[in-house]
Amino acid sequence: MPTIAEFLSVVERLWPVSGAEQWDAPGLVTGDPRASVSRMLLSVDAVSDTVQEAVDGGYDLLLAHHPLLLRGVTSVAEDRYKGALVAKLIRAGCALVTAHTNADVVPDGVSDVFASRLGLMDARPLVEGTDEASGLGRVGTLPEPSTLGHLARSIAEILPPTATGVRVAGEYARPVTTVALCGGAGDAFLAEPAVRGADVYITSDLRHHPASEAIEQARVAGGPALIDVSHWAAEWLWLDVAAAQLREALPGLDVVVSELRTDPWDFAVVQ
Repeated sequence: MPTIAEFLSVVERLWPVSGAEQWDAPGLVTGDPRASVSRMLLSVDAVSDTVQEAVDGGYDLLLAHHPLLLRGVTSVAEDRYKGALVAKLIRAGCALVTAHTNADVVPDGVSDVFASRLGLMDARPLVEGTDEASGLGRVGTLPEPSTLGHLARSIAEILPPTATGVRVAGEYARPVTTVALCGGAGDAFLAEPAVRGADVYITSDLRHHPASEAIEQARVAGGPALIDVSHWAAEWLWLDVAAAQLREALPGLDVVVSELRTDPWDFAVVQ
């Protein structure tokens, strides 16, 4: 059985911390680096349901995509949810490790997996990282020309279902060949040349004003249609690939992907 320290060495090789954004906080959150790991759980979020799943399942380690302690906290008292989760993990002897933007930028990372599931050809980063193969987001071409409506339906079939589904800004029959995407929240890239030059941009958490302004600008000077998908669903696709990489690197480790839906929305009322 590997130790947590040995596991972290594999994580560093797969998803180097040097690739993380400056504001990010990946790495070991709780746990003794000297402790051994025989079973681990993979999830997008470290929330009460996935932490309870890890504890009830007797897992030694929970690897989450989203950092639990991303923003500064002044207390881990157990009447606050982050403190309660940290305490539960420590009492159960379950370590917590996160791989966030460092897992976004690499080949076979979050956006790369999404692009592969869509079948994008010649996919490249929207924003280049340390080399041509790494960076945030992806842009590529569909194997065959499609329409915005058909692409949106294909995305709905690929992603796990959520209450908010797939939202689209653009005409159903609009031709689509070039696709830009960013797994997770990607409105920061709406003005990127690779996004502006695509037929459609797929991302999550699009707010009213950035989306509205992008559509209005597209009417004046050209630009992409928009497809907004669940943040959790888009990133959940990566977990199976990450699990396979960890199993190959650590053959004796039992790696399980959580099937729990941690998208925050429970239902929608369509008017």
